[in-house]
Amino acid sequence: MSLVTFKDLCLDANDVSALEGFWARALHLDGEISADDGSGVLRGGSPGQTVWINPVPEPRTVKNRVHLDLVATSLDDFGGLEQVTADGEFPWTTFLDPEGNQFCVFVGGSRPPGLKDLVIDSADPIAVSSWWADVWGGTLAHDESGYSYIDDVPGAPVESFDFVPVPEPKTVKNRLHWDVTLRPGVTVGDLSARGAQVLTPPSDDARWTVMADPEGNEFCVFEPSADVAE
Repeated sequence: MSLVTFKDLCLDANDVSALEGFWARALHLDGEISADDGSGVLRGGSPGQTVWINPVPEPRTVKNRVHLDLVATSLDDFGGLEQVTADGEFPWTTFLDPEGNQFCVFVGGSRPPGLKDLVIDSADPIAVSSWWADVWGGTLAHDESGYSYIDDVPGAPVESFDFVPVPEPKTVKNRLHWDVTLRPGVTVGDLSARGAQVLTPPSDDARWTVMADPEGNEFCVFEPSADVAE
């Protein structure tokens, strides 16, 4: 039995306004910035499409271990951005957003323009993808080329979560993470028993628990009644 459901995505930003504007256009979502704390939020037609943009003081210093794959009708939509890979080098083209976060763009296909996949660098793709498939469900598969993926994650706005092998270890907090909601009757202790680690317990200002999966990827855990995100 799965323990959690997908809730939403969270992106760290030094310049919330710049990333809110860019990602609202790139993901075809409606964006706004809070007058209270300066955070941003993008919303679509379903709760799972929500992306929170959180102000942080620390700059991006290393390659993102978690990034987004997008679908677009043309690469012209990303003109003016730094392009990391050459046209035709791969089935996708890699760009940097206004703060240097990597993302990949696939042109064409049957999926409407916007978010396609979430990609996670992994030391052991089979182990970490199996862990996530166990705690939130979905259809798990291991590709012969070395990466693993989970399709049909309940409530998620992506085709798949792709776990790809990389040689370098995780060294800093991920700038992109996802939030989950506990299923009724499930506790944070149940996630800990499966191998997750509590990083920050709830407080008066933050009603969620910050946890890390077995490879150290941060994620936030909400009670079923919670209606706010980090």
